[in-house]
Amino acid sequence: MEAWIPITIFAAFFQNVRTALQKSLKSRLSTGGATYVRFLYGAPFALLYIIGIDQFSALSVPSLNGEFAIFIIFGGLAQILATGLLVALFSLKNFAVGTTYSKTETVQAAIFGIVILGEHVGIGAVFAIAISFVGILLISMSSSSFTFRDFFSGWTSKAAGFGILSGALFGISAVSYRAAALSLGGEGAMMQAAFTLVCVLFFQTFVMSIYLPIREPGQLTEVIRNWKVAIWVGLTGMLGSVGWFTAMTLQNAAYVRALGQVELVFTFIASYFFFKEKTNKIEAAGILLIVFGILLLLLD
Repeated sequence: MEAWIPITIFAAFFQNVRTALQKSLKSRLSTGGATYVRFLYGAPFALLYIIGIDQFSALSVPSLNGEFAIFIIFGGLAQILATGLLVALFSLKNFAVGTTYSKTETVQAAIFGIVILGEHVGIGAVFAIAISFVGILLISMSSSSFTFRDFFSGWTSKAAGFGILSGALFGISAVSYRAAALSLGGEGAMMQAAFTLVCVLFFQTFVMSIYLPIREPGQLTEVIRNWKVAIWVGLTGMLGSVGWFTAMTLQNAAYVRALGQVELVFTFIASYFFFKEKTNKIEAAGILLIVFGILLLLLD
């Protein structure tokens, strides 16, 4: 088994845990504040991680270069904006439409990978991504009035626009992070990914530290006050990011994001076994299609 596969599954698992923790903070913090803790409390853990690699391995910290800096800024801002657009979808009536369109991220990541890095996705992977996306569509439609007809006719709606743009920005950020890590050169994917992660998190913390006091006064104080939960958001978020960045340094970002859809499987497992929530037939079919798509991807 190639290393990027278990690393991606690791990343998806911890992203799922981090999301659950962030949701618990949502009642105490604003959306911006709950997002900010991921960066603020994650950055110190990422710094400790790269120090550990430097001290206990033969890998040395790489040097900055102009190409790396451009991709870090581009990717970091794209991720912040993408997250903001997803949050904005909550205020729209047809939220399910927008979030489903945002799942085109994997397809768009493949396109940006071709444009920016000259990478290509095999025919088998294209089919795998398409099958998984149909599974996502089924899950989105299972608990709302959103139908296949709405999906194919709703490309001009505001929610669809937000969703597609969000997916594009997430795709750009994923490809940018891979490009940044690869621009460092060297053979140590772990160090390349760790250095990229540290730079991204500190850059995003800097940007949000300026934005938050201006747009949401008082939230910085609340973020610090809720440190007991926020620190776990930072730790699990950092662990997830370590997985994503390392996997995307090793493999095409589109493949990594496609396999990362296994996060939805983790969500339904937790929902069924821990929260005793029932899964209907459409949701079960969607999960099976996602799993089938992932298996095709791994066999490609």
